[in-house]
Amino acid sequence: MNRPLRSLSRWSIPALLLAWVFLGVPAHAQAATYSVTELGTLGGATSTGYALNERGQVTGESVTAEGVGRAFLFTPGRGMIDLGTLKGLTSKGYAVNASGQVTGAAVTSNGRVRAFLFTPGRGMVDLGTLGGTTSIGCAINARGEVTGESTTRAGAAHAFLHSPGRRMIDLGTLGGATSIGYAINTHGQITGESVTRGGAGRAFLYTPGKGMINLGTLGGATSAGYAINASDQVTGASVTIDGVSRAFLYSPGKGMIDLGTLGGATSTGYAINSRGQVTGAAVTANGAVHAFLYTSGAMHDLNSMIDPSIAAFLTLTAGRGINDKGWIVANGFDSRTGETHAYLLRHH
Repeated sequence: MNRPLRSLSRWSIPALLLAWVFLGVPAHAQAATYSVTELGTLGGATSTGYALNERGQVTGESVTAEGVGRAFLFTPGRGMIDLGTLKGLTSKGYAVNASGQVTGAAVTSNGRVRAFLFTPGRGMVDLGTLGGTTSIGCAINARGEVTGESTTRAGAAHAFLHSPGRRMIDLGTLGGATSIGYAINTHGQITGESVTRGGAGRAFLYTPGKGMINLGTLGGATSAGYAINASDQVTGASVTIDGVSRAFLYSPGKGMIDLGTLGGATSTGYAINSRGQVTGAAVTANGAVHAFLYTSGAMHDLNSMIDPSIAAFLTLTAGRGINDKGWIVANGFDSRTGETHAYLLRHH
């Protein structure tokens, strides 16, 4: 069952927990910016959200009453449905487009893991491979184009592009053995990670007709691009010259900038919208991992942007998707139940 979370008056929260939640949060940051809706589960204990669209539909993975993980599609006002599998046992939904099409990975009847495309009213289909045995769909755009990773006939794992009515194509690499496509925008441009000829993993930008370029790093050896918007801005994570992993924002013509942290050492950017707002996860000064929103040049703890009485028992640990309305799908831990669920955050 999905439901808006209610105020502290409905629950008994130890004072010690309340003090811990607000440790280091300035008083001016306590005003609630977002309402919080728990998305529930498919009958089991946990759910994890990975992406959302402009309608607020969310996809991810939930445990069923039978204890198996299944891809789901949550629609506001309708709740969560099980998307099924490719005749195997388990599945995960990694991305959803404006039409409610979902891509992800599902187990087949013979135990293979395959990228799938779920279309409302039609169900789930296997997108095939690049000649190997396995594939994973990581992202889908409004045109139904999918990117992800597939094994080739030679056994290497490469990023792919699958277009409606066409076969999967190999996007190649930055000179090394492997690559994976994590996100695709409306123009068919893809970001992800590829191994270079020198053996380092690097964030890339693939443009149809132009190929793949290396986006560089924040001074360290490695980087990965996890999301891209229509303006070709990319977010992800990169190692800095000091050897720590930080969320970055890459903009064409400007390069890569460090988005900082919430007071700790590391951060990761998982999603970006058309306004360049980024959500992800970052370590706080006391070592906790919290969801963040990066906007207008600053990183904010999402736990300081929800009702304080909800933040007393709910810790949002990672923002995984953000749409152009600024709505966010985040995952969080409820101290009352000991369970991790997906949550939809909407502006008041």
